[in-house]
Amino acid sequence: MRVLVTGGAGFIGSNFLNASVPRRREHDFINVDCLSYAANPKSLEPIAGAPNYRFVEGNIADFAFVDALFERERPELVVHLAAETHVDRSIFGPRDFVTSNVVGTASLLEACRKHWRPGVGVFHHVTTDEVYGPAAAGTKTTESSPYAPQNPYAATKAASDHLVRAYAATYGLSVRITTSTNNFGPRQHPEKLVPLVIANALVGKAVPIYGDGKQVRDWIYVDDHCDALWAVIEKGRPGETYGVGAERELANLDMVRRVLGALALEMGRPQEAFEHLLTFVADRPAHDRRYATDASKLARECGFTCKHSLDEGLKKTVRFYLDDAAWLSAAKSGAYAAWIEENYGKRH
Repeated sequence: MRVLVTGGAGFIGSNFLNASVPRRREHDFINVDCLSYAANPKSLEPIAGAPNYRFVEGNIADFAFVDALFERERPELVVHLAAETHVDRSIFGPRDFVTSNVVGTASLLEACRKHWRPGVGVFHHVTTDEVYGPAAAGTKTTESSPYAPQNPYAATKAASDHLVRAYAATYGLSVRITTSTNNFGPRQHPEKLVPLVIANALVGKAVPIYGDGKQVRDWIYVDDHCDALWAVIEKGRPGETYGVGAERELANLDMVRRVLGALALEMGRPQEAFEHLLTFVADRPAHDRRYATDASKLARECGFTCKHSLDEGLKKTVRFYLDDAAWLSAAKSGAYAAWIEENYGKRH
C-alpha cells in the first residue's frame, strides 16, 4: 500500500514514520512536509535511505502542489498529521493556523475526491481533544461530545474535522478520525511543555508555569499514539471517530515536577535538583482548565491499550534530549529564542 504521511518531519509524524517504515516494509511511505520552524530533518535520520521511504517538500495548502503529488504518487492511504499545533502561537497569529489546518486539510480532501475511485483510498485525520473544550470535573469527553473550541488552534482543528466529515457524507470518502490528548516524547519541538522544561533545566533557566499550574491534562507517550493510529487504520470502522488517550490525568505543575524528577534521575542528581527553577507566570487567555478523554471505544473496537507507563515514557524522553544535543540545538536555532522571549518574557 502507498501511504502518504503529511507533516512527517514534525513531532508525531517523525515518530510515526521512524516506527512504521522499518516494521511495515510491505508499504511505501511518502512523507510530505513544508519544513516549517517545528519540523526537524534530523528527526528522520533513522530512516534515511530506506527503500520504502521518500521525502517530498511542499505545502499542503497549495492545491496545485497537492494535486500533482496525488497524480504522481497515487497514495491509497493518507495519514494527515500536518498542522500548526501550538496554542500560544495561535493566539499571537491565528491566520497561519487557518491556512495550515483548514486550507491544508481542504486541499488534501479535494485531491482525494479528484483522484480516488469509489471504494479506493482511506483518509485518516489526526486531530485533538481540544475541539471539545474543557471537560467538567468528574467527566470525560467522548466521541459524541459537542464541539466547543476555546482558542484559535482548537477552532481551526474543529473546522478541519467538520470538513472531513462533510466530505465523507457528501462524496462518500472513506475516513477515520482520531482525537488525541497531550503527547510527549522524543523529537518534540521545545516550545511544547515537556521539552521546554528539559531544555530550560539543562541550562539553568526558569521553567515557566502558567497561572497556578493546576490545569489538568491527559498525557500519552508518542509511540503509544502512533500504535493507536495503526490500530484505527487497520481495525477502525469507516466514518468513525476514536478518542486516543492514556486516561492518565495530571495537573501541569505535577507533570513538570515529574519531568524534572526524571531529568534529575537520569543525570544522577537529587530528585529536587531543579525545583528552584519553577517560576509562576501570568496565565494565557482562554486556558482550558481540564481535558480528559474517554478512550474506551478505541480499546473496545480496535483492541488498543497503551504500552508505556508515564515514568517509562519520561525516561525515554529525557534520555533522547540528553543523548542528542545536536537535535535540541537545531530545534532551538533561528527565531526560537525570540519567540520564547515574546511569549514568556512579559508574563513574569
